[in-house]
Amino acid sequence: MIHTESGFRENAVSARGARGLMQVMPSTAEWVAGRIGYPSFSVEMLFDPRYNIEIGTWYLADLIRQFEGSAVVALAAYNGGRGEVDRWLRQGIWDGAEANLAQIPFTETRAFVIRVLKTYRRYNQLYGLKEENYAYGNFNQG
Repeated sequence: MIHTESGFRENAVSARGARGLMQVMPSTAEWVAGRIGYPSFSVEMLFDPRYNIEIGTWYLADLIRQFEGSAVVALAAYNGGRGEVDRWLRQGIWDGAEANLAQIPFTETRAFVIRVLKTYRRYNQLYGLKEENYAYGNFNQG
């Protein structure tokens, strides 16, 4: 995910203001920081890999929980917003299946999910990672 989000550039800033390795939005980071009990939070912390990864992975795990263990849906929500993705699912715009990524109405979100899954599969191929090592998601479907 970090490869896709920032190309491993810890000082990356998106056009929309997402920051750091995992491209976390400041408002999301502030919310997460409150949930995980940071005594204080500043937006500059998002350029510190330790904090950025902690906040980004906590948020991704929260999305995976919200979307009943679906890493594919959680990735879409990470990029497109949890409210939007929830709406797509409720209204039948997207069924949440990896096989139906073309249904995702946001071009950027659809491309993001495809890139993350492609990168995951490439890392798996290079490093021989086993699917059973992961608590969530099945990225080995086709």
